[in-house]
Amino acid sequence: MNILDIYKEIKRSYKEYIGSFVSIKDERIRKEVSEAIKSEKLWPDALIQFNPNFASGIDVSQMIKNGFPIHKDLGLFFKNPFYKHQQEAIELGCQDKEFIVTSGTGSGKSRTFMATIFNYILQHQEDSINKTIAIIVYPMNALINSQSEELARYRQQYENATGKECPFTFAKYTGQEDSQVRERIQTAPPNIILTNYMMLELLMTRAGDEKRLRDCFLENLHYLIFDELHTYRGMQGSDVSFLIRRIKAQAKKPVLCFGTSATMVADDKLSYKEQRQKVAEVASCIFGSSYDINQVVDETLKVGLSNTNYSKEDILSAINSPIPSDLNADMLRNHPTANWIEQNIALSFDKQEQKYFRGAPCSIREIAEQLHNYIDRKVSIDLCIQHIIEILNWCNDINLNSAT
Repeated sequence: MNILDIYKEIKRSYKEYIGSFVSIKDERIRKEVSEAIKSEKLWPDALIQFNPNFASGIDVSQMIKNGFPIHKDLGLFFKNPFYKHQQEAIELGCQDKEFIVTSGTGSGKSRTFMATIFNYILQHQEDSINKTIAIIVYPMNALINSQSEELARYRQQYENATGKECPFTFAKYTGQEDSQVRERIQTAPPNIILTNYMMLELLMTRAGDEKRLRDCFLENLHYLIFDELHTYRGMQGSDVSFLIRRIKAQAKKPVLCFGTSATMVADDKLSYKEQRQKVAEVASCIFGSSYDINQVVDETLKVGLSNTNYSKEDILSAINSPIPSDLNADMLRNHPTANWIEQNIALSFDKQEQKYFRGAPCSIREIAEQLHNYIDRKVSIDLCIQHIIEILNWCNDINLNSAT
């Protein structure tokens, strides 16, 4: 799949759609409108944001060696080293400390609370049967369905590795389930319930059969997690905040609250420390707990390519040369323009914080304009645009080739 070709096809189809119902008799106006459609003035350019490389952390065995209270069998679910931000959050969770993870899309935020939940259940297996230990709240049922599939994969992975039954149970409780499924969940409550906040509100208020499930989780609940925490704002945020307080007030045990979000703060005027402080304040308000900046875990990014010592002459030579036809990842890692894109577009480095951040989304033309200025405009802007497109297509082809 070539995403740039798909984008071109969408634009072509949209142009035809707009042109199909534009009927203007005045020749001057018709000419202006037709030119606006042809030159694509009626919609903004598509923006590109690059997936960054995350700094590596350590694996489960090393975390145990470092003295953290983690069950050895957790490594059966998570065999590879965690990312650094995942490790930091899991270490907080396994010490019964609340946390907020504010890393970007695709950074594995759900692993932070899943590993924490799994670790608790592994350490209390005999005492967790038919007891709801964790409730995970999602803003959309589509996310619940996706997480249910991921939990099924974790379960299968454990059972394949050990030949034993998986120690945790889980179920969706969203209003989509039929009466038989709901009855089964109420009779034998799962360790992990995946739900949305409206259904959780109903669980806290309905009488009848659901009272059994409510009594169970209020008796045993240890974790309450809200994914995509930034979606709960305004009146809905107030409703959710009061719902959380009611649950914590009626629960028989202390309830730890975790939150995840990719976009909690979008104020460039605030420093990095101030942004984390703001996240801690918002989390404290929503969850009714006291969070500080040490409980706000952000992603740690790193440079993923190899050639950090390219020169303007190297870039200029690359622009004037054909893109390699080889689908060779090592060749890409050393390509001057690919490295320039990573270090100037995909990432931005904060000297004060000594930390990499994701670059702001920008169009191909904006990338090309920056490249054009970097090489002192020694070639045309159109050649820079074409070169950027060829680099992106080359990256896409290499990714597809490595995935097959």
